Amino acid sequence: MTLPPWEYLFKSFNSVNFPQLFWPTVAASGVLLVVLVVLYNVRTRQLHRHAVYLEMYEWLLWTGVITFSLLLVGALFVFDFILVLATAVIGIGMLVWVRFRRYPPLLAAYEQRLARQRYLSRQKHVTPEATIRRRSPRRQRRRR
Repeated sequence: MTLPPWEYLFKSFNSVNFPQLFWPTVAASGVLLVVLVVLYNVRTRQLHRHAVYLEMYEWLLWTGVITFSLLLVGALFVFDFILVLATAVIGIGMLVWVRFRRYPPLLAAYEQRLARQRYLSRQKHVTPEATIRRRSPRRQRRRR
């Protein structure tokens, strides 16, 4: 480092100016983009009946696609480092916020609702007679 740190912010983000940071950023962005799409496909198939989880994974997918695609575009078209850094910080911050701040209260409420439904279903069928359908009273024919 021969320049003060704030002057590196306005240098172009390429492998010449940032040799230790450029290729790891490009590789991590590409790998994380692929991992995120695969994870989204696997988890949405597993949790297709649970709308809250589907919403969370959709938020994570689109936030990750936007963030990691912008990092790849910034590296490809040699943006200034400040734009690449801002994209990474805001995108990863958004991923953390979605996963650890926005959805945990919604997931907890959903889990309570599922537990209440299971409890009520169990109470409904607690006695064996509750599962047996009663016959409707028929008119009895008189025999003559």
